[in-house]
Amino acid sequence: MQRSAQVTPTHRGSSPVLAIAHYTKRYGDKVAVRDLSLTVEPGDIYGFIGHNGAGKTTLIRSIVGAQPVDGGSIRICGHDVVGDPIAAKAACAYVPDNPDVYEFMTGLQYLDFIADIYRVSASERRARRTELAERLQLADALGDTVGSYSHGMRQKLVLIGALIHEPRLLVLDEPFVGLDPVASHELKKILHELAERGGAVFFSSHVLEVVEKLCNKVAIIQAGELLASGATEDVRGNASLEDIFLELVEKEA
Repeated sequence: MQRSAQVTPTHRGSSPVLAIAHYTKRYGDKVAVRDLSLTVEPGDIYGFIGHNGAGKTTLIRSIVGAQPVDGGSIRICGHDVVGDPIAAKAACAYVPDNPDVYEFMTGLQYLDFIADIYRVSASERRARRTELAERLQLADALGDTVGSYSHGMRQKLVLIGALIHEPRLLVLDEPFVGLDPVASHELKKILHELAERGGAVFFSSHVLEVVEKLCNKVAIIQAGELLASGATEDVRGNASLEDIFLELVEKEA
């Protein structure tokens, strides 16, 4: 069963930021994700929800080029992640659910390292680093080594690194885990601002209330198959997103 909805792009006339067509991923004889298609437009904050093992991280890892695509295609700003991986990766940024960072580096060294990879100029990186670090309350710790950071501080650092080159697509796996309430609130504002500038956000989360309030679009995956996708208000109808999620999952069980 697939419950879908037609969505009007936020930025008319713009090409999709992320286009997934008939994506399939296998691990040996097991099909982890089967024939999944969805499109993320400029201006979208797109929530991706499902149980543990449903296929969320599998798809995300293929989007960002961390694992092969076994079937179908994934394009970021028109660039195929398999055929043109450097251009695809240059247009996006990824924050995994477990932010692993070189512990011997200071926060500043890590951000400079990321900015160098994306060829961000010295003046641009300083401006973005300063603004984001202040907003996420990490400015005072940037001179410290990452090894001294808590999980939440590492999450903030990796988020700043992901945003420092102004990506067209920001891919996040459980981005609010470990963040304090103030940082969570500020991150939501930052995501909205990125979308308003024509970028897009695609993120997985187990916190359905956050997805319902933050995302203009949502997709529900179960056992590697897309059950529903489209505008959040159309997918949930008159019920809560939690009710719709449980209803769809129970029907497919």
